[in-house]
Amino acid sequence: MQKEDFQIEVEGIQLQARSLMLSAPSASLRPTLVFLHDSLGCIELWRDFPGKLAEATGCNAFIYDRQGYGQSAPAEAVIRSKGYLEKEAHVLAKVLHIAGIEKAILFGHSDGGSIALVAAAEYPELISGIITEGAHVFVEEITLSGIREAVKAYETTSLPQKLAKYHCDKAEWVFHAWTDTWLSPDFRNWNIEQYLPNVQCPLMVIQGEADEYGSYQQVEAIVRKVSGDAKELMVAGAGHTPHKEAGELTSSHITTFVREIVG
Repeated sequence: MQKEDFQIEVEGIQLQARSLMLSAPSASLRPTLVFLHDSLGCIELWRDFPGKLAEATGCNAFIYDRQGYGQSAPAEAVIRSKGYLEKEAHVLAKVLHIAGIEKAILFGHSDGGSIALVAAAEYPELISGIITEGAHVFVEEITLSGIREAVKAYETTSLPQKLAKYHCDKAEWVFHAWTDTWLSPDFRNWNIEQYLPNVQCPLMVIQGEADEYGSYQQVEAIVRKVSGDAKELMVAGAGHTPHKEAGELTSSHITTFVREIVG
């Protein structure tokens, strides 16, 4: 597998990207696995998961840091607009175009899953399938409670130093852009369920049964309202990151799902 790190420019903003290219010629004929990180994530925090999934499915992989994260350009506003995830779906479409990716299978974790759903609804010609993990389509009290606990951890543990390892001097922005936005009164009625009927591609919805940031109601709403064939996977004993907490089980189900799409 060939790994290449590079930057792409989207509307004057430099974004860090990584491609993982398999040696098999058939990989270039298949959709590319595109990984969309969570609210504290970045390329490096995916670790070896994208590469292993690429090898298991025979698909090339592509990862990028959204603005403000990892090695991408910094962002300014801490409390973001209520439609910031929807805007990121439009950025994703531009990223795919610049990267030369004509067909993608999206793996979106948390915020990344919400972005994937909007992107599939708005740009169906680009998206062959979606896997969401811990995605949100509306705000729940369990989500806000989990975020409040994260704020306590940020104030009392080494979490700031851990984030700085991956986001450098942007770490404080990364954390507060998540917590301050979601805990703001204006964000309480955020909801993207209106996009779901326009999601027509195959979809796998993954969530840990012990997810500290969302309930089964998120999964139920997504599966019930999308137009495409939807499967759900509730992972026993896992929290918000089943691909790390139950990696073998989660990867096996994802591999089967992707192979059904690519044939």
